Amino acid sequence: MIFRGVVLLLCIVCSTHCLLEQSTQTKVETKVDVLLESNVDHSAAIEELRKKIDEIVKDLNILKQVHALQLVCLKGIKVPGKCFLASSQKKDFYAATNDCNLQGGSLSTPVTGNENYQLYVYAHETIGAREHIWLGINDMLHEGEWVDKSGSRIRFQNWETEVTRQPVGGRSQNCAFMSVLDSGKWFDEDCRAVKAFVCEFNIV
Repeated sequence: MIFRGVVLLLCIVCSTHCLLEQSTQTKVETKVDVLLESNVDHSAAIEELRKKIDEIVKDLNILKQVHALQLVCLKGIKVPGKCFLASSQKKDFYAATNDCNLQGGSLSTPVTGNENYQLYVYAHETIGAREHIWLGINDMLHEGEWVDKSGSRIRFQNWETEVTRQPVGGRSQNCAFMSVLDSGKWFDEDCRAVKAFVCEFNIV
């Protein structure tokens, strides 16, 4: 009789222990699930914040560029779609190109007769009546195929053709300059020569 009672008591204790263990495991699993869901929610929120911060940084950089461009244009002169900023410091073609690029622009490359005239007048007033300025065109890749900074063939040209029949330099003269002395006409030149230059900046 006592033995049966002990066995019965052990069965009740084991059953209770199993039930408690299952209940505890279920609670732990539930907590883990809640934590994981919470983590997913936090990760999504953090990712969303990162995206917003990236957008703000991009907008800020655009505003900085616009502000810098406005300051540049205030120092130089505006023409439709761009502005020019002269540098009387003489450099070779490569150094002049790099200087303009560092400022966020490029070597001036007139694309119309009116733009060429405005560049000529601006260079005449700022750099001098007898100076030459580098243009952002070259035929380094293929002789006689003059291209702009993007590698596209130029459509507008203003070579001096009446006296010297430019361009005439062959493979030794792969860069071009505008002669202020010759009313804005273009000449080819050795890229290592040093000349003044004008940077151009595209504006909206």
